[in-house]
Amino acid sequence: MKISIGAPALVFFMPAVAFATDPPSFSDTYIGYRYSNSFSDPGKPQDIGKNILQVTHVSSYALGQQFANLDVFKSDHNDLRENSDSGATEVYLTYRNQLQYGRVFGRPLAFGPVRDVALSLGFDWNTKDNAFQSRKRMLVVGPTIKVTVPVGFLDVSLYYAREWNHCGLDVCDQPPNHSWMVFDPFFQANVNWGLPFTVADNPMKFQGFISVNGEKGKDYRNNPTSAERLMRTSLMTDVGRFTSLKKNVLWVGPGYEYWRNKFGNSKGYGIDVNALSINLEWHL
Repeated sequence: MKISIGAPALVFFMPAVAFATDPPSFSDTYIGYRYSNSFSDPGKPQDIGKNILQVTHVSSYALGQQFANLDVFKSDHNDLRENSDSGATEVYLTYRNQLQYGRVFGRPLAFGPVRDVALSLGFDWNTKDNAFQSRKRMLVVGPTIKVTVPVGFLDVSLYYAREWNHCGLDVCDQPPNHSWMVFDPFFQANVNWGLPFTVADNPMKFQGFISVNGEKGKDYRNNPTSAERLMRTSLMTDVGRFTSLKKNVLWVGPGYEYWRNKFGNSKGYGIDVNALSINLEWHL
């Protein structure tokens, strides 16, 4: 069995906002939920059901915009908490900050299809209570191109990334293996989008991200890591018109996650994911 080398990679992902240029200010906070019984993790031959509670905030400020996302994953019996018969719990926090040229200097750096550029900085942090005991810490920095779209947003980023992590398995404590790792620096390419539209006067949005991580050197057992590809999308419907709720309060829709070489693994069980999910968002 090859040892997993990370935790779910979450990237700068904003909810769809219906504007083509940046307004003076904006802010959105929502509580989300998604579920699938088709997730998988490296080293595990069975599919894993996971309930995922999400709290997300995105807002602008004087110099740009910021994004924070907290995911709490609760696994089923195919991914157990250490020394327990109940499913493992994982907490994953992501933060990104964009220093946007147009907000810093008073006018956007626009050319061709580009409406502005930004310098993005941020971190990922996780902890999980299964036997592997992931403790991911990752820093990222790099340019973001904000592409012109009729409504919503489309961001393309290239990050320079560095990851620190932990392996709690007994095999990782046996030399020449490692229980704590500082991986080689790597590049991460991201495409993030939120595109609103209407069908029969009902608001909808297609949103998601694609993330490609380069190789990160050796893993805990001195095996070479592989390039990693992750896509997570959802097609959401604003159900406010069918209820007494206002617009942009409750969104519901299907989602899909595609993951290859999960955490940089290239061999073994559970390294590829094809998971359909049900997604909900409650905007505050």
